[in-house]
Amino acid sequence: MDDYEFILKTEQLCKSFGSLQVLKGIDLEVKQGEVICIVGPSGAGKSTYLRSLNQLERITSGKIFIKDELFLHREHNRTIHKAEAEKLKAMLLEMGMVFQRFNLFPHKTVLENVMIAPVLVRKKSRDDAEKLARSIIERVGLSDKFDVYPSKLSGGQQQRVAIARALAMEPEIMLFDEPTSALDPELVGEVLNVMKALAKQGMTMLCVTHEMGFAREVADRVVFMADGMILEAGPPKQFFENPKNEKAISFLRSIL
Repeated sequence: MDDYEFILKTEQLCKSFGSLQVLKGIDLEVKQGEVICIVGPSGAGKSTYLRSLNQLERITSGKIFIKDELFLHREHNRTIHKAEAEKLKAMLLEMGMVFQRFNLFPHKTVLENVMIAPVLVRKKSRDDAEKLARSIIERVGLSDKFDVYPSKLSGGQQQRVAIARALAMEPEIMLFDEPTSALDPELVGEVLNVMKALAKQGMTMLCVTHEMGFAREVADRVVFMADGMILEAGPPKQFFENPKNEKAISFLRSIL
């Protein structure tokens, strides 16, 4: 175990699009190996929060720490502190992200899709990258699909390739942004099974999800977001059986 307190932490994270305030002071601390499921109604700011962690969205104000080190501090749309370029790149590489849409390269095979980033970004040799890619593709249960193109895969298989591609960068934190929402219902299980296996292996995961059964079974903590704020957080049993917040109660009533 490493000697830092939190692998990821945000303090008073805010994000506005013009006059629309999407995140209103998000405080969250994530320990290494923890699985956190972020749930809540549409428009709560859940996806924006994940995207601001890996700089796909630029925060308006707040602090982001990775492994107890200040990664970014902004106030009133101005950067107060930012890690140096090399450090910044290294810290960003600690986070893998899986989106709703798979975004695979259509002209590349499964193996090539998973190999490309380790070669271009991590500067691995092609041989090392291929060995790594093959082992990860096997991990997600697609060892018979190395030479297949994305168009010949089901949605669930494509999403498993997208997970393999993120894992090939050997991140320490995996961010999942509703990874099953674009899938037909019968394909959801195969993706969730891969995620469950990752959780068992000790991967730190932040997962925005509508899959309440998954959150109940796999999460160490469930975080409920609404109106750009965290309104409740706690172990799954407590959240699902005895929620305290009125909005959490009505949210659970509407979906369960």
